[in-house]
Amino acid sequence: MNRHELLEWLRTDDPRSLQRLWRLADAARKKHVGDAVHLRGLLEISNYCSRACWYCGLRGGRRGLKRYRMTRAEIEACVRQLAAFGYGTVVLQSGEDPGLAPERISRLVAWIKAHTALAVTLSLGEQPRAVLRQWREAGADRYLLRIETTNRRLLARIHPGEPHGSRMTQLRWLRQLGYEVGSGIMVGIPGQTYDMLVKDLLWFKTMDLDMIGIGPFIPHPDTPLFALRRKKPPAPGQVPATEIMVNKVVALARLMCPEANLPATTALASINAVSGREQALSHGANVVMPNVTPQQYRVLYDIYPGKACVSETAEVCHACIRRRIEKLGRTIGSGPGGRVKRKSGVR
Repeated sequence: MNRHELLEWLRTDDPRSLQRLWRLADAARKKHVGDAVHLRGLLEISNYCSRACWYCGLRGGRRGLKRYRMTRAEIEACVRQLAAFGYGTVVLQSGEDPGLAPERISRLVAWIKAHTALAVTLSLGEQPRAVLRQWREAGADRYLLRIETTNRRLLARIHPGEPHGSRMTQLRWLRQLGYEVGSGIMVGIPGQTYDMLVKDLLWFKTMDLDMIGIGPFIPHPDTPLFALRRKKPPAPGQVPATEIMVNKVVALARLMCPEANLPATTALASINAVSGREQALSHGANVVMPNVTPQQYRVLYDIYPGKACVSETAEVCHACIRRRIEKLGRTIGSGPGGRVKRKSGVR
Protein backbone atom coordinates (compact mmCIF):
# COMPACT_ATOMS: atom_id res chain seq x y z
CA MET A 1 0.00 0.00 0.00
CA ASN A 2 1.51 3.34 -1.05
CA ARG A 3 1.41 6.79 0.57
CA HIS A 4 -1.48 7.98 -1.57
CA GLU A 5 -3.66 4.97 -0.72
CA LEU A 6 -2.91 5.28 2.99
CA LEU A 7 -3.76 8.97 2.96
CA GLU A 8 -7.07 8.27 1.22
CA TRP A 9 -8.03 5.68 3.83
CA LEU A 10 -7.11 7.97 6.71
CA ARG A 11 -9.11 10.88 5.33
CA THR A 12 -12.25 9.02 4.26
CA ASP A 13 -15.46 9.24 6.26
CA ASP A 14 -17.53 7.36 3.69
CA PRO A 15 -19.37 4.55 5.53
CA ARG A 16 -19.13 2.12 2.61
CA SER A 17 -15.40 2.70 2.23
CA LEU A 18 -14.87 2.20 5.95
CA GLN A 19 -16.86 -1.02 5.96
CA ARG A 20 -14.57 -2.26 3.20
CA LEU A 21 -11.50 -1.31 5.26
CA TRP A 22 -12.88 -3.13 8.31
CA ARG A 23 -13.55 -6.26 6.23
CA LEU A 24 -10.09 -6.22 4.67
CA ALA A 25 -8.37 -5.80 8.05
CA ASP A 26 -10.44 -8.50 9.74
CA ALA A 27 -9.78 -10.91 6.87
CA ALA A 28 -6.03 -10.22 7.10
CA ARG A 29 -6.15 -10.77 10.85
CA LYS A 30 -7.96 -14.08 10.44
CA LYS A 31 -5.59 -15.28 7.70
CA HIS A 32 -2.31 -14.35 9.36
CA VAL A 33 -2.87 -14.60 13.14
CA GLY A 34 -6.13 -16.52 13.43
CA ASP A 35 -9.15 -16.12 15.70
CA ALA A 36 -7.27 -16.43 19.00
CA VAL A 37 -7.06 -13.36 21.22
CA HIS A 38 -3.92 -13.53 23.34
CA LEU A 39 -4.10 -12.18 26.88
CA ARG A 40 -1.11 -10.37 28.40
CA GLY A 41 -1.37 -9.67 32.12
CA LEU A 42 -0.36 -6.03 32.68
CA LEU A 43 1.43 -5.33 35.95
CA GLU A 44 2.26 -1.67 36.67
CA ILE A 45 5.14 -2.11 39.10
CA SER A 46 6.09 1.56 39.67
CA ASN A 47 4.70 5.00 38.90
CA TYR A 48 7.97 6.89 39.44
CA CYS A 49 9.27 8.55 36.28
CA SER A 50 12.27 10.74 35.53
CA ARG A 51 10.84 12.01 32.22
CA ALA A 52 8.80 15.18 31.74
CA CYS A 53 6.56 14.15 28.84
CA TRP A 54 4.00 16.87 28.12
CA TYR A 55 0.93 14.62 28.18
CA CYS A 56 1.55 11.93 30.81
CA GLY A 57 0.26 12.03 34.37
CA LEU A 58 3.33 10.17 35.64
CA ARG A 59 5.67 12.92 34.43
CA GLY A 60 8.49 13.77 36.80
CA GLY A 61 7.84 16.85 38.89
CA ARG A 62 4.08 16.44 38.98
CA ARG A 63 2.80 17.43 42.39
CA GLY A 64 0.05 15.69 44.27
CA LEU A 65 0.61 12.19 42.92
CA LYS A 66 1.48 9.55 45.50
CA ARG A 67 4.35 7.48 44.15
CA TYR A 68 4.83 3.74 44.67
CA ARG A 69 7.05 0.81 43.83
CA MET A 70 5.63 -2.67 44.28
CA THR A 71 7.59 -5.04 46.49
CA ARG A 72 9.05 -8.28 45.19
CA ALA A 73 6.49 -10.27 47.21
CA GLU A 74 3.60 -8.26 45.76
CA ILE A 75 4.85 -8.74 42.22
CA GLU A 76 5.36 -12.48 42.70
CA ALA A 77 1.80 -12.86 44.03
CA CYS A 78 0.38 -11.05 40.98
CA VAL A 79 2.49 -13.16 38.61
CA ARG A 80 1.21 -16.36 40.21
CA GLN A 81 -2.34 -15.05 39.90
CA LEU A 82 -2.13 -14.20 36.21
CA ALA A 83 -0.47 -17.54 35.49
CA ALA A 84 -3.40 -19.23 37.25
CA PHE A 85 -5.79 -17.23 35.04
CA GLY A 86 -4.14 -18.89 32.03
CA TYR A 87 -2.47 -15.80 30.58
CA GLY A 88 0.55 -16.52 28.42
CA THR A 89 2.52 -13.35 29.12
CA VAL A 90 3.25 -10.97 31.97
CA VAL A 91 3.96 -7.35 31.03
CA LEU A 92 6.08 -5.52 33.63
CA GLN A 93 5.49 -1.81 33.10
CA SER A 94 6.57 1.33 34.89
CA GLY A 95 7.53 4.92 34.40
CA GLU A 96 11.20 5.44 33.60
CA ASP A 97 12.17 4.79 37.21
CA PRO A 98 15.85 5.10 38.22
CA GLY A 99 14.91 3.45 41.52
CA LEU A 100 14.31 0.12 39.80
CA ALA A 101 17.84 -1.26 39.89
CA PRO A 102 18.73 -3.34 36.83
CA GLU A 103 19.79 -6.23 39.07
CA ARG A 104 16.38 -6.22 40.74
CA ILE A 105 14.62 -6.57 37.39
CA SER A 106 17.06 -9.30 36.31
CA ARG A 107 16.36 -11.32 39.44
CA LEU A 108 12.62 -10.85 39.00
CA VAL A 109 12.71 -11.95 35.35
CA ALA A 110 14.82 -14.99 36.22
CA TRP A 111 12.35 -15.95 38.98
CA ILE A 112 9.38 -15.68 36.60
CA LYS A 113 11.10 -17.85 34.00
CA ALA A 114 12.10 -20.43 36.63
CA HIS A 115 8.68 -20.68 38.30
CA THR A 116 6.20 -20.18 35.45
CA ALA A 117 5.78 -20.85 31.72
CA LEU A 118 5.05 -17.17 31.08
CA ALA A 119 6.67 -15.05 28.43
CA VAL A 120 8.08 -11.87 29.97
CA THR A 121 7.52 -8.50 28.32
CA LEU A 122 9.27 -5.44 29.73
CA SER A 123 8.03 -1.90 29.25
CA LEU A 124 10.44 0.11 31.40
CA GLY A 125 11.42 2.99 29.13
CA GLU A 126 14.79 3.80 27.64
CA GLN A 127 17.77 1.98 29.14
CA PRO A 128 21.52 1.59 28.50
CA ARG A 129 22.34 -1.13 26.01
CA ALA A 130 24.20 -3.09 28.70
CA VAL A 131 21.06 -3.14 30.87
CA LEU A 132 18.88 -4.29 27.98
CA ARG A 133 21.39 -7.06 27.32
CA GLN A 134 21.40 -8.03 31.02
CA TRP A 135 17.61 -8.34 31.08
CA ARG A 136 17.58 -10.35 27.87
CA GLU A 137 20.15 -12.74 29.30
CA ALA A 138 18.01 -13.07 32.43
CA GLY A 139 15.19 -14.37 30.23
CA ALA A 140 13.10 -11.40 29.09
CA ASP A 141 11.38 -12.24 25.80
CA ARG A 142 9.91 -8.94 24.59
CA TYR A 143 10.33 -5.23 25.05
CA LEU A 144 7.79 -2.46 24.41
CA LEU A 145 9.06 1.04 23.70
CA ARG A 146 6.55 3.37 22.11
CA ILE A 147 7.83 5.89 19.63
CA GLU A 148 4.52 7.90 19.81
CA THR A 149 5.37 9.60 16.49
CA THR A 150 8.12 9.29 13.91
CA ASN A 151 8.07 13.04 13.31
CA ARG A 152 11.17 14.39 15.02
CA ARG A 153 9.83 17.90 15.57
CA LEU A 154 6.58 16.69 17.10
CA LEU A 155 8.40 14.13 19.25
CA ALA A 156 10.79 16.80 20.56
CA ARG A 157 7.81 18.98 21.44
CA ILE A 158 5.98 16.35 23.52
CA HIS A 159 9.14 14.79 25.00
CA PRO A 160 11.30 17.79 25.95
CA GLY A 161 14.86 16.98 26.89
CA GLU A 162 14.85 13.57 25.25
CA PRO A 163 18.07 12.83 23.33
CA HIS A 164 17.60 13.20 19.60
CA GLY A 165 16.79 9.88 17.94
CA SER A 166 17.26 7.92 21.16
CA ARG A 167 14.12 5.79 20.83
CA MET A 168 14.98 4.77 17.29
CA THR A 169 18.42 3.72 18.48
CA GLN A 170 16.95 1.75 21.38
CA LEU A 171 14.57 -0.13 19.07
CA ARG A 172 17.51 -1.15 16.88
CA TRP A 173 19.39 -2.35 19.95
CA LEU A 174 16.42 -4.42 21.07
CA ARG A 175 16.25 -6.15 17.70
CA GLN A 176 19.99 -6.85 17.74
CA LEU A 177 19.74 -8.30 21.26
CA GLY A 178 17.09 -10.80 20.18
CA TYR A 179 13.99 -9.35 21.81
CA GLU A 180 10.60 -9.43 20.18
CA VAL A 181 10.20 -5.71 19.59
CA GLY A 182 7.07 -3.66 20.20
CA SER A 183 6.42 0.00 19.63
CA GLY A 184 3.47 2.22 18.83
CA ILE A 185 1.99 5.66 18.41
CA MET A 186 -0.66 8.03 19.71
CA VAL A 187 -3.33 9.26 17.31
CA GLY A 188 -4.43 12.88 17.58
CA ILE A 189 -1.40 14.53 19.17
CA PRO A 190 -1.75 18.32 18.79
CA GLY A 191 0.17 19.21 15.64
CA GLN A 192 -0.07 15.72 14.15
CA THR A 193 -1.04 15.72 10.45
CA TYR A 194 -2.31 12.97 8.18
CA ASP A 195 1.02 12.94 6.37
CA MET A 196 2.74 12.22 9.68
CA LEU A 197 0.41 9.26 10.29
CA VAL A 198 1.19 7.89 6.83
CA LYS A 199 4.91 8.02 7.63
CA ASP A 200 4.23 6.23 10.93
CA LEU A 201 2.44 3.41 9.11
CA LEU A 202 5.23 3.06 6.56
CA TRP A 203 7.74 3.00 9.43
CA PHE A 204 5.86 0.10 11.07
CA LYS A 205 6.43 -1.91 7.90
CA THR A 206 10.07 -0.88 7.54
CA MET A 207 10.81 -1.82 11.15
CA ASP A 208 8.97 -5.15 10.82
CA LEU A 209 7.66 -4.72 14.36
CA ASP A 210 6.48 -7.77 16.29
CA MET A 211 3.88 -5.80 18.26
CA ILE A 212 2.25 -2.44 17.48
CA GLY A 213 0.26 -0.46 20.05
CA ILE A 214 -2.06 2.27 18.76
CA GLY A 215 -4.19 4.47 20.99
CA PRO A 216 -5.83 7.88 21.13
CA PHE A 217 -4.08 10.95 22.49
CA ILE A 218 -5.54 11.50 25.97
CA PRO A 219 -3.61 14.16 27.93
CA HIS A 220 -3.69 14.22 31.70
CA PRO A 221 -5.25 17.42 33.14
CA ASP A 222 -2.06 18.19 35.09
CA THR A 223 0.12 18.42 31.97
CA PRO A 224 1.19 21.21 29.59
CA LEU A 225 -0.46 19.70 26.52
CA PHE A 226 -3.83 19.52 28.25
CA ALA A 227 -3.65 23.22 29.08
CA LEU A 228 -2.41 24.10 25.61
CA ARG A 229 -5.16 22.13 23.89
CA ARG A 230 -7.78 24.02 25.87
CA LYS A 231 -6.34 27.41 24.90
CA LYS A 232 -5.71 26.84 21.18
CA PRO A 233 -8.19 25.53 18.58
CA PRO A 234 -7.06 22.60 16.41
CA ALA A 235 -4.86 23.61 13.47
CA PRO A 236 -6.06 22.93 9.92
CA GLY A 237 -5.30 19.34 8.97
CA GLN A 238 -5.11 18.20 12.60
CA VAL A 239 -5.72 14.45 13.06
CA PRO A 240 -8.61 13.93 15.50
CA ALA A 241 -8.09 11.78 18.60
CA THR A 242 -11.28 9.82 17.95
CA GLU A 243 -12.13 6.16 18.23
CA ILE A 244 -12.86 5.84 14.52
CA MET A 245 -9.50 7.41 13.59
CA VAL A 246 -7.65 5.04 15.92
CA ASN A 247 -9.49 2.10 14.39
CA LYS A 248 -8.52 3.26 10.91
CA VAL A 249 -4.86 3.21 11.95
CA VAL A 250 -5.28 -0.22 13.61
CA ALA A 251 -6.85 -1.60 10.44
CA LEU A 252 -4.16 -0.12 8.20
CA ALA A 253 -1.42 -1.40 10.52
CA ARG A 254 -2.88 -4.88 10.15
CA LEU A 255 -2.82 -4.59 6.38
CA MET A 256 0.71 -3.19 6.38
CA CYS A 257 2.07 -5.65 8.96
CA PRO A 258 -0.23 -8.70 8.71
CA GLU A 259 1.76 -10.94 11.08
CA ALA A 260 2.24 -8.44 13.91
CA ASN A 261 0.46 -8.67 17.25
CA LEU A 262 -1.91 -5.68 17.61
CA PRO A 263 -3.51 -4.97 21.00
CA ALA A 264 -6.94 -3.55 21.57
CA THR A 265 -5.54 -0.91 23.90
CA THR A 266 -6.79 0.18 27.31
CA ALA A 267 -6.91 3.75 26.01
CA LEU A 268 -9.55 2.73 23.46
CA ALA A 269 -11.60 1.15 26.23
CA SER A 270 -11.19 4.40 28.15
CA ILE A 271 -12.88 6.50 25.47
CA ASN A 272 -15.51 3.82 24.77
CA ALA A 273 -16.12 1.62 27.80
CA VAL A 274 -19.01 -0.20 26.11
CA SER A 275 -17.26 -1.56 23.03
CA GLY A 276 -13.85 0.08 22.56
CA ARG A 277 -11.88 -3.14 22.76
CA GLU A 278 -14.44 -5.05 20.73
CA GLN A 279 -14.29 -2.51 17.91
CA ALA A 280 -10.51 -2.82 17.71
CA LEU A 281 -10.70 -6.63 17.79
CA SER A 282 -13.14 -6.44 14.87
CA HIS A 283 -10.80 -4.14 12.92
CA GLY A 284 -7.57 -6.13 13.06
CA ALA A 285 -6.45 -6.42 16.69
CA ASN A 286 -5.65 -9.79 18.29
CA VAL A 287 -4.29 -9.00 21.77
CA VAL A 288 -5.84 -7.70 25.01
CA MET A 289 -3.87 -6.71 28.10
CA PRO A 290 -5.99 -7.24 31.25
CA ASN A 291 -4.75 -5.24 34.23
CA VAL A 292 -3.60 -7.35 37.18
CA THR A 293 -2.12 -4.48 39.20
CA PRO A 294 -3.44 -4.43 42.80
CA GLN A 295 -6.22 -1.87 43.19
CA GLN A 296 -4.36 0.31 45.69
CA TYR A 297 -1.66 0.89 43.06
CA ARG A 298 -3.80 0.78 39.94
CA VAL A 299 -5.48 4.09 40.79
CA LEU A 300 -2.04 5.68 41.24
CA TYR A 301 -0.81 4.67 37.78
CA ASP A 302 -2.52 7.84 36.64
CA ILE A 303 -1.24 8.34 33.10
CA TYR A 304 -4.46 9.84 31.69
CA PRO A 305 -8.00 10.56 32.95
CA GLY A 306 -10.83 8.06 32.75
CA LYS A 307 -8.54 5.04 32.49
CA ALA A 308 -10.55 1.86 32.06
CA CYS A 309 -10.77 -0.84 34.75
CA VAL A 310 -9.23 1.28 37.52
CA SER A 311 -11.89 0.23 40.06
CA GLU A 312 -11.97 -3.47 39.10
CA THR A 313 -10.15 -6.32 40.77
CA ALA A 314 -7.95 -8.58 38.66
CA GLU A 315 -10.58 -11.32 38.99
CA VAL A 316 -13.40 -9.08 37.73
CA CYS A 317 -11.26 -7.76 34.85
CA HIS A 318 -10.31 -11.31 33.88
CA ALA A 319 -13.90 -12.57 33.80
CA CYS A 320 -15.16 -9.49 31.94
CA ILE A 321 -12.55 -9.69 29.19
CA ARG A 322 -13.06 -13.42 28.63
CA ARG A 323 -16.80 -12.85 28.33
CA ARG A 324 -16.37 -10.01 25.84
CA ILE A 325 -13.98 -12.01 23.65
CA GLU A 326 -16.22 -15.07 23.60
CA LYS A 327 -19.24 -12.91 22.74
CA LEU A 328 -17.38 -11.86 19.57
CA GLY A 329 -17.04 -15.50 18.57
CA ARG A 330 -13.28 -15.43 19.11
CA THR A 331 -11.23 -17.85 21.19
CA ILE A 332 -8.79 -17.22 24.04
CA GLY A 333 -5.23 -17.82 22.95
CA SER A 334 -3.04 -20.34 24.73
CA GLY A 335 0.67 -20.20 25.41
CA PRO A 336 2.92 -17.14 25.09
CA GLY A 337 1.41 -16.05 21.77
CA GLY A 338 4.60 -14.78 20.18
CA ARG A 339 4.60 -13.45 16.66
CA VAL A 340 4.53 -16.11 13.97
CA LYS A 341 6.81 -15.22 11.06
CA ARG A 342 5.68 -17.28 8.10
CA LYS A 343 9.09 -17.37 6.43
CA SER A 344 11.10 -18.40 9.46
CA GLY A 345 8.72 -20.09 11.88
CA VAL A 346 7.94 -18.95 15.41
CA ARG A 347 9.85 -16.09 16.95
